[in-house]
Amino acid sequence: MEIATLAAALGAHGLILRGGFRPRADDGVPPLADGRPTRALVMVGNAGPEMWRAFAASPEHDSAPDSLDRWSERVIGAVAAELGAEALFPFGGPPYLPFIAWAKRAEAVAESPLGILIHPDYGLWHAYRAALAFAEAVDLAPRDQRPRPCDTCAERPCLSACPVGAFTESGYDVAACTGHISAPAGIDCMERACGARRACPVGRGYIYEPAQARFHMEHFLAARRRAGAAA
Repeated sequence: MEIATLAAALGAHGLILRGGFRPRADDGVPPLADGRPTRALVMVGNAGPEMWRAFAASPEHDSAPDSLDRWSERVIGAVAAELGAEALFPFGGPPYLPFIAWAKRAEAVAESPLGILIHPDYGLWHAYRAALAFAEAVDLAPRDQRPRPCDTCAERPCLSACPVGAFTESGYDVAACTGHISAPAGIDCMERACGARRACPVGRGYIYEPAQARFHMEHFLAARRRAGAAA
């Protein structure tokens, strides 16, 4: 299977290849539905606003739950079927597949001081939507070995930009964050995405559009409220 063919099929939906690898026994990659081992795992994701524009024009962009997940299942599932792969998703658990570990195996991403994976080009403005499992080897490019941008960022403005100090070297104060964005004072974060995230100098050309930012912030806040109600 040609990587260029896969990239083109995903690109039609604003999605991008996020690297891949040949699974080892300790990677937690499941076998294919017919029992064959997965010989190649290719990560699928997005960066910037391109995927959002495709999703926003789709029938899944509605008020029903899990709209982006439903879109991902339909679109990436169809690409997988066309190319003889099986689509795996980061949602639908528990249990959940180890997408963070897979991402680190596939390309040059690492935790930022905010806890979000940072990419040398995309900064904090990216995500993983699925992984494609192939029964046959795929001609994968060598893994990008660039270092974490944060290691040469002396000022780390992401840690000082939050108006309620929710991010520190010691961790993330979820309660302070959700309290802020739930109040009128947090409208800037709700409308334009997390202020700490926007303070990062890396990948500024990929910052999400306002509608995209608000969509994700609203879903984050709704998830935190559900978690609080269930506690």
